[in-house]
Amino acid sequence: MTDHAPAHDEGDIVYPSAIPFVLAHLACFGVIWTGVTWTSAWLAIGLYWLRMFAVTGAYHRYFSHRTYKTSRFMQFVLAMLAQSTAQKSVLWWASKHRHHHRFADTEEDVHSPVHSSFFYSHMGWIFARRHDRFDASTIQDLTRFPELRLLHRFEIAPAILLALLCFAIDGWAGLVVGFFWSTVAVYHATFCINSLAHVHGDKHYVTGDESRNNWWLAIITMGEGWHNNHHAYQYSVRQGFRWWQWDPTYYIILGLSKIGLFWDLRAPPQAVIERSQALPPRVIERSAERLAASIPVERAVAAFREAYAATPALSELHLPSMTLADLRGALADLQHRAGGRFAEMQQQAQEAWAQFSLPSREELQERAAAMFVKTPSLDAIAARAHDLLIEAMHAKLVTASASPRQG
Repeated sequence: MTDHAPAHDEGDIVYPSAIPFVLAHLACFGVIWTGVTWTSAWLAIGLYWLRMFAVTGAYHRYFSHRTYKTSRFMQFVLAMLAQSTAQKSVLWWASKHRHHHRFADTEEDVHSPVHSSFFYSHMGWIFARRHDRFDASTIQDLTRFPELRLLHRFEIAPAILLALLCFAIDGWAGLVVGFFWSTVAVYHATFCINSLAHVHGDKHYVTGDESRNNWWLAIITMGEGWHNNHHAYQYSVRQGFRWWQWDPTYYIILGLSKIGLFWDLRAPPQAVIERSQALPPRVIERSAERLAASIPVERAVAAFREAYAATPALSELHLPSMTLADLRGALADLQHRAGGRFAEMQQQAQEAWAQFSLPSREELQERAAAMFVKTPSLDAIAARAHDLLIEAMHAKLVTASASPRQG
């Protein structure tokens, strides 16, 4: 199964792994009988931060984005540590995350709060039936390792081994507080990046999606809260691009690189950090779509129809068969008339054109400057948005004109 169908299946959260997920939450209430010991409390705190690093440094920055290199043995250790969080296999996690970046905040995104409910983007998507499997073609760099494929088959085994270790250390309190409390806390801290980090925070970069930088999420997730930075350059080992952006995951990776365990750490290009680099075509396209969506194109279509009906010079245009080139020519003609020769137009056409609401490219550039942060690609975004608006107008004019009139 691949991930290329729309992800709006919120009524399909019946996938069986939702049962142990719910049971893990219920197990936390076992503290009523076990109590909290000092040992279990320190276990919970230690395992939270250790396994949060497993999510950020292993699942995310290593397996999903390959932002640094390590040995095959350390890769296996990272995979074991990551899967001790009970967040499925590194193969599943990396595949789903790469898909998220490819389609971030579009209808194809597996967990976008823009196109689904907050609950679904936070955790419901994980238990939808269609997400049971993953697209192996997106992670061929990982599936070539038999030990990772074996861990995928027994994805819950590392978490079970850790749970048994916690029980051996401090009995039932070690299991309930040390293991289950820290597991559930890591769950929801991780999930907040999928949900809250696309809703609350600041945008420092134009990324074509709703990713945000959020300082308090960065604290509880060891640096993952600089999510807009990450979407600006996903292959960077560090997500805190500025010195004051707290990123403990990067500090740990950097420290381990000093003793030879990791190497080839990938840094963000300075042009990306300074926002002086032109945006990729995909980001320009998505940003242009957002800009175009902010314009009420229906009003422009209605005004054009009135101007068309009242302007003799346009009478030779046949709307049902009008091409995009015809529409561009008609708009240019109307703009020319409105700009300098209103007197030559009939009163009705003058009034219709005065109500015309399709902005020029220059006006779209001003709107883009207000909507997006600084980028050298603002002109390109505005130009593409202008084309999208004309294409939308054309589609509505031709479709409506070709439809049979209702009696």
